[in-house]
Amino acid sequence: MSGSTARPIPRSILYTPALSLARVVKAWSYDADVHLMDLEDSVPPQDRATARMVCRTALEKSPAPERIAVRVNPLGTLDAVHDLAMLADSPVRPGYLVMTMVRNATEVALLRETLASAGAHPEIYVTLETPEAVSSVDAVAQAADGIVLGSADLAATLGIEITWAGMLAARQAMVLACARYGAACVDTANFRLAQPDVLADELTRIRELGFHGKATVHPAELDAINKALRPDPASLRQARRVTDAVRDAAGAIAVLDGDMVGPPFARLARTTVEQGDAWAARFGGGTAFQDAEGSSA
Repeated sequence: MSGSTARPIPRSILYTPALSLARVVKAWSYDADVHLMDLEDSVPPQDRATARMVCRTALEKSPAPERIAVRVNPLGTLDAVHDLAMLADSPVRPGYLVMTMVRNATEVALLRETLASAGAHPEIYVTLETPEAVSSVDAVAQAADGIVLGSADLAATLGIEITWAGMLAARQAMVLACARYGAACVDTANFRLAQPDVLADELTRIRELGFHGKATVHPAELDAINKALRPDPASLRQARRVTDAVRDAAGAIAVLDGDMVGPPFARLARTTVEQGDAWAARFGGGTAFQDAEGSSA
């Protein structure tokens, strides 16, 4: 939409451990908006040096590095120093960097400044997984480009199981903070892979709350996530009709299909169109990673 400042927000993020170049490249053949290489939890400490080499090589081979994310180790650890040094030295930089175990917005600002000093300016997403970050989620959302719920570590700290009720307060706080500052709001991965009903239920509920996207650790979930969360053509067409009707009404209450369209509905339609157009411009082509396994290996 002309003049829109809407942020292009990924609706699906596929996590892959940076343990094998072949495995990372294979993941690119799956239809995710963003492909994340993980250097943190899914990589054993003794394998992290090798994982960094895999990550750098994969970045150089990627057909669309702007749609690659790298999840680094927590600031304050030696692994994080090595992760950032590798990324700063890499001739190809990822479009996204995902932080872990963040406690406050100061860490986000520090990382952004550190990367900028090396000429790197990725979008920075924060994994919301500490009580401290949840309590300061407004400041975190203002400092970051997006937030991803980290249910596993947060639940472990709280001493609870990962359930909808247990994570509801954090999810609600995320949605409100991200809406306030225009940040991406991405839900946690589903860890009950053998129970597809859990994923379906979560997708319905996070849409109702206002989440934009969802992470996953398994490509088999991408189809359901994409269908539920990517912009829907029919909804976009209707939203465009609403915005056109409001424009034609020249500030008066518009009437469309016999229904009154007041300012709140007009604002929702405008947001839907702007976010849908922004998503299509960044992720809608669907060909950036096509045949990546054969062409990049």
